[in-house]
Amino acid sequence: MKMKLLLMLLLLVLLLHQPIWAADPPASSPALSPGEEQHHRNNKVVIAIVVATTALAALIFSFLCFWVYHHTKYPTKSKFKSKNFRSPDAEKGITLAPFVSKFSSIKIVGMDGYVPIIDYKQIEKTTNNFQESNILGEGGFGRVYKACLDHNLDVAVKKLHCETQHAEREFENEVNMLSKIQHPNIISLLGCSMDGYTRFVVYELMHNGSLEAQLHGPSHGSALTWHMRMKIALDTARGLEYLHEHCHPAVIHRDMKSSNILLDANFNAKLSDFGLALTDGSQSKKNIKLSGTLGYVAPEYLLDGKLSDKSDVYAFGVVLLELLLGRKPVEKLVPAQCQSIVTWAMPHLTDRSKLPSIVDPVIKNTMDPKHLYQVAAVAVLCVQPEPSYRPLIIDVLHSLIPLVPIELGGTLRVSQVI
Repeated sequence: MKMKLLLMLLLLVLLLHQPIWAADPPASSPALSPGEEQHHRNNKVVIAIVVATTALAALIFSFLCFWVYHHTKYPTKSKFKSKNFRSPDAEKGITLAPFVSKFSSIKIVGMDGYVPIIDYKQIEKTTNNFQESNILGEGGFGRVYKACLDHNLDVAVKKLHCETQHAEREFENEVNMLSKIQHPNIISLLGCSMDGYTRFVVYELMHNGSLEAQLHGPSHGSALTWHMRMKIALDTARGLEYLHEHCHPAVIHRDMKSSNILLDANFNAKLSDFGLALTDGSQSKKNIKLSGTLGYVAPEYLLDGKLSDKSDVYAFGVVLLELLLGRKPVEKLVPAQCQSIVTWAMPHLTDRSKLPSIVDPVIKNTMDPKHLYQVAAVAVLCVQPEPSYRPLIIDVLHSLIPLVPIELGGTLRVSQVI
């Protein structure tokens, strides 16, 4: 493009300059008086100035056009302005407006132009200076607190200690990922904050906590009927299917587990905790640091460091077994020995006569036996040691839809973000 502009400019200059440097009038022309000759020379000077000015203007205009073209086609990319894997709604400009409108103390500035930065003093005040009575959960990353921001909007605040570069990268990764993702089955990011080495991520509050707490906490899954468990499995599959199939490039969650599946007041499930998430193809898989939770990590990733979307499918299979059996992913047999749910359950899952005996007592004999065998078959496929034998998450999704009543979301269509 630049070469074409220069050639056009050169041609223009040659055409415009031809009359200026023409020879003096031929000998046959009548002789000019000294006054007429001076007037003729003055006219040539004026014409030369006009043409030179025109050529200079054309030169400036040409370079201006080139500059505009170059910066339009190759915009400068900053660290947090990638348009990768943004949802269709985000591309239409539907970002955090519905949530942000509820706040009066939030400044709409931040890492991607889409993430509200909430004043630290506001977070400190609304968590009652991080009192223990407001703790919702705790993990290796830090604690999650309940807070109430403006207009009585309840939120969850994750407090991260980022003294190390690794922790800082996880914080940035989560904020960057969630600022570009909008889906009914993925947690909504409302904002973030910073105070020294401490980072805060603010999410929508999920009133029924995590799937892990529901299944393995004091209630032992008593609130989760068979249909409710299948709905949670379907919601989770929808969230993963969005990450794997509709994000460009695809996103690998890399920390799929029951504690990262959160449940709202109506037990709608949403994926959370994207600190370890990676975009497929954008990373050098040889340099990936092994991360994840024991019991959910796929064998090929654990042994050979091979990571793909099928790694998430394996972890989903483990979650499906938790829903089906009510057991933890890893259980201690004796102080020095553990057994995974996959190893323990596999012989029973493939034997129809044994399968009913290992189902969670809370839901035992409450489902159609055909549906029970179908879920067990899906789980067995998901936790296959060889990744190529595992199904795609979209195939899993289609297998689960018929098992969920329509009133609980058992349909191909999923409600859109408002």
